[in-house]
Amino acid sequence: MASRDEIIAFCDELLDIDSFGDYGPNGLQVPGKAEVGRVATAVSAHLASIEAAVESGADLLLTHHGLFWDFHPRALTEAMAKRLRLALESGLSVAGYHLPLDGHPEIGNNALIVRQLGFEPVAGEIGEAKGRHIGKVGRREEPIPATELFELVARELEREPLVFPEGPETVSTIGVVTGAGASDIHEAIALGLDVYLTGEPSEHVMADAAEGGIHFIAAGHYATEICGITGLGDLVARRFEVEHEFLDLPNPI
Repeated sequence: MASRDEIIAFCDELLDIDSFGDYGPNGLQVPGKAEVGRVATAVSAHLASIEAAVESGADLLLTHHGLFWDFHPRALTEAMAKRLRLALESGLSVAGYHLPLDGHPEIGNNALIVRQLGFEPVAGEIGEAKGRHIGKVGRREEPIPATELFELVARELEREPLVFPEGPETVSTIGVVTGAGASDIHEAIALGLDVYLTGEPSEHVMADAAEGGIHFIAAGHYATEICGITGLGDLVARRFEVEHEFLDLPNPI
């Protein structure tokens, strides 16, 4: 068993949450049991992930998308009350780490995907959110055919991406902003990158890619943001000698 507060303090410090603005709170959102023997991770905190965490016997649920957001009503809805009631009755603690987990240079979603696709992070700012750039730019020493990269994305992220193949035949540079980062294609074009990868597409990106001479890849909001939270869960499990299970609750978006 490990102290919940020590685990949360470790995550807060590792991800430097105080240095980020965000669209909701980062860190512990629902306090449950003080001692943790099993940690569950999920991309998002919602009723299904809370139910799965309770069923798995977890004491702490770490998520990328937490429960509370600035765009939610301040008064509890029936749906939110049901989520909280289950967590509180079961003693499940729930924590969320959003932009700090996107932007972390080692276990962040963007840095991990850059490396997963065979690129190395290099200097270059992309993906501004709340006053900070959270995306990553990557470069390959050996260029790869664009078609091979598209296939690699499908294999690594385990879903077929939406691709607008408007860039060069071989590619050596990429910009990655996971999640809802479609509009950051303009930063990728300004940087002269060969490829831009995000989670969700927007209507304007087809023309942007064609006119900007860049490959656009939308690989799924959910699919592009699995790696960071699983990496955090694995790190917590090793450091605090607790069990960890990733709860895969796929979302087609």
